[in-house]
Amino acid sequence: MSSSRGRAPSVQGRADGPLRAQCEVLAYQRIGNYHSLTFVAPEMAERARPGQFVSVAVKGEGTLLRRPFSIYAVSRHGPWAGTIEIVFDVVGPGTRYLSKLAKHSSVDIVGPLGRSFPMPQQAVDCLLVGGGYGAAPLLFLAQRLQQSSLRVNIVLGAATQNRLFNIIEAKRLSASSAFTTEDGSFGIHGRVTDVLERMLAGGTVGVIYACGPMPMLAAVTAIAREHRVAVQVAVEEAMACGVGVCMTCVLPVRRDRRTANLRACVEGPVFNGKTILWERLGRQPDDEVASGEEATAQGWA
Repeated sequence: MSSSRGRAPSVQGRADGPLRAQCEVLAYQRIGNYHSLTFVAPEMAERARPGQFVSVAVKGEGTLLRRPFSIYAVSRHGPWAGTIEIVFDVVGPGTRYLSKLAKHSSVDIVGPLGRSFPMPQQAVDCLLVGGGYGAAPLLFLAQRLQQSSLRVNIVLGAATQNRLFNIIEAKRLSASSAFTTEDGSFGIHGRVTDVLERMLAGGTVGVIYACGPMPMLAAVTAIAREHRVAVQVAVEEAMACGVGVCMTCVLPVRRDRRTANLRACVEGPVFNGKTILWERLGRQPDDEVASGEEATAQGWA
């Protein structure tokens, strides 16, 4: 990809809040089965943290609403300084529009939005678990964990080999890695949960970070609860507005022994997995909610 830079966008927003800008497309590429767009967005890149997302305006038939995308990468130094990168799959007219954008196109973006992954307050091993291109924000997180001298282990899973996301990058960013496919076309034949027991057997993992389909997150949380390991999950919920107004992305969460409906776009998308009432989403029969002692021990407030 060319490293030529475009003009910085005109930005609107509070000094401590999300920004809105017309951002230039700097580059488009394919990452395996998925698509990547890099935008010139210096202020957003400076503020972005792993687990946050941007809300992108799209065009095309039936595309009235913005689309939320996890931030895959940011660059703050070098020839790509001031850029953010998102990853997506083409599943409808909105993402089809994005996949056809030409270099130097201008796109209306709001971000960074949402709650980021909290960092451990102790020197513990970290296990990152991703499903499909849900691995994208985890690779951003892996870089930050490495910068804090924390050991990173990664497990990625997908239905088939071509649905796994950026295997080479995952290996580069981790001390150990494992890959699963449901059809056995690459790595271990099975699902990510089939290898978690082995990854946790040593007792050195202090926190699990996960992103992917909701059933996977529920299953990973159940294993984390069994092993008394803290777990932070980035949920995949439909977010019509991305700023907490429309209430379409609420999740039932236990707070102080009471149930609260929290907005994934504002109070999330990252949650303590043990506080989500997965059974109310029809994902998991176990209605036990952990006391949060393990999470508190690892520094999650």
